[in-house]
Amino acid sequence: MGKNAKREEEIVAREVEVSDAEVLLRLSGPNSAHLRTIAKEFGVAAGLRGNTIHMRGRESVVAGMERVLAELIEVLEGGKKLSENEIARATRTLRDHPEVRLRDLFDDVILTTAQRRIISPKGVAQQRYIQSIREHDVVFGIGPAGTGKTYLAMAMAVRALTARKVKRIILTRPAVEAGERLGFLPGDLADKVNPYLRPLYDALHDMMEDDQVAMLIQRGTIEVAPLAFMRGRTLSSAFVVLDEAQNTTPAQMKMFLTRIGFDSKAVITGDVTQTDLGRGQRSGLADAQSLLKNIEGIDFCRFSEKDVVRHPLVQRIVLAYDRRSEKRRASREEE
Repeated sequence: MGKNAKREEEIVAREVEVSDAEVLLRLSGPNSAHLRTIAKEFGVAAGLRGNTIHMRGRESVVAGMERVLAELIEVLEGGKKLSENEIARATRTLRDHPEVRLRDLFDDVILTTAQRRIISPKGVAQQRYIQSIREHDVVFGIGPAGTGKTYLAMAMAVRALTARKVKRIILTRPAVEAGERLGFLPGDLADKVNPYLRPLYDALHDMMEDDQVAMLIQRGTIEVAPLAFMRGRTLSSAFVVLDEAQNTTPAQMKMFLTRIGFDSKAVITGDVTQTDLGRGQRSGLADAQSLLKNIEGIDFCRFSEKDVVRHPLVQRIVLAYDRRSEKRRASREEE
C-alpha cells in the first residue's frame, strides 16, 4: 500500500505535441492564457515551447491534464472556438466527471440562434437537464441563478415550436410584487407583466429574430402571461415554461400543474433559497419537491453552484451565500 501511495505521488514530466498551428493557438490562447487556466485547475506546471506543451507534476494529475488536452484538441479540430471561460468549464467538467466525453457535450446541439450561435449543454448537469426535458412531460429545474435553467428551457421550447412538436409557447411567472393590483396597471397584458417576464423576453430575442418574435406574439403562438391568468385554462399542444417558481404558493403550483393538457410539455424553474414570498408562506416549488418526487413522468433536475455558467465570480458568490445559510441553519438546530 505504501509503495502504491508513493507511486501515485511520483513527479513526472510529459509532453503533448500539437501539429496544427491554428488548433494550438486556440488551445493555448493569447500569451498561453488558456494553457495556464488548464494547468491551474490541475495544479500542474505547464508551458509551451514550439508546438509542444510541456507538463510536470504528480503522475495522476498530469495524466488527467493529458486527457483534457486530448479532448479539447478533438473539439477544436472540429472547428469549435472556445473562450477561456469555456475551456476552464470544460476542464472542470472532465476533471470531475472522467466518464464524460467533451465532444458529446458540444455535439448535442439544442438550437442555432438567429445570430448563428450554437446552444449546447455546458456541463453534465445541463446535459442531464436537456435529456430529461426530451424524455419527460414535466421537468423541474432547481438551483441557483446562472446555471442556465430558464435559458435552456426556452431553447428547448423554441426548438419544439420550430420542429412543430407543439403549436405554441406559453411563458409565465408569478408577479409576486404586483399581487392583486396587476389588473389596475395601465396597458395590455404584456405591458403589465413585462417587467416580471423580461428574462424570458431576453432569451427569446437572443434565439430568434426580433420581428419573428413580435409576429409570433401578435399571433398568439408565443404567449406571455402572469401565473394568475393560467387559472381555469387547459394548456394543450404547448410548451409551457414557469419561471421563478419558488415564488408560487402550493395552491398556485397545483393550479399550474393541473392546467397541462395533451401533447404538452412543462418546465418549471426556480431556486428554493431565493423566495420572495411573505414570512411563513411555504414555497410551491419546495412543496412540489417533496410531494411529487416519486410520480412517473415527472423529473427533478438539481443544479449547484458548481454548475453556474456566468462570470466565474458568480459561482464563488453563490457558494459564499450557501455556506452562510448552512451555518445559520446549523446554529438554529443547535439551539
